[in-house]
Amino acid sequence: MESQDNSNLSRRGLLGAFAGIAMVSAAPVYSKSFGYVKGAGNIRRVRLRSARTGESVDTIYWIDGQYIKPAMKEINYFMRDWRENSVAKMDPNLIDVIAATHFRLDTDEPFTLLSGYRTSRTNNMLRSRGSGVAKKSYHLKAQASDVRLKSRSVSNIARAAVAGRGGGVGKYHRSGFVHVDCGPIRTWG
Repeated sequence: MESQDNSNLSRRGLLGAFAGIAMVSAAPVYSKSFGYVKGAGNIRRVRLRSARTGESVDTIYWIDGQYIKPAMKEINYFMRDWRENSVAKMDPNLIDVIAATHFRLDTDEPFTLLSGYRTSRTNNMLRSRGSGVAKKSYHLKAQASDVRLKSRSVSNIARAAVAGRGGGVGKYHRSGFVHVDCGPIRTWG
């Protein structure tokens, strides 16, 4: 009898977890605004696919005010400098900016990540190849990402990111991506 009760509790717990996951789509997240809209939800999820490595991550990384360490570790590895295979601890505020931007775009398509963390060596190499790469890039601090969606324009993504007021937003129309970071609020492009 006791094992039957435990299985019911487990089943209820799983149903509760799935109900919580379903809330993700109804739970906007705003970087630097943890006292945000009442009833906004208590779960945060990020969905990304790497254009460079082919890897993907789809994980709940925050529940009830706490970042989930294994999920953050997975995100850190996913957003590594793939050229150097160097991993950095990504700023959780950046992940919040990405998740909030994605939520505002109302799509199930994962963001395509073009660039997350960069080492100095990678950043210098990219600077030498062309313009648009800052010498003191927030990518170096693990506080920036460059993302795109096939189903949304650069302008749509940028508007969604700007609405969150979580940091810098740059539009790169010719390359088809948006830079988002968790630094000071500013826009360009």
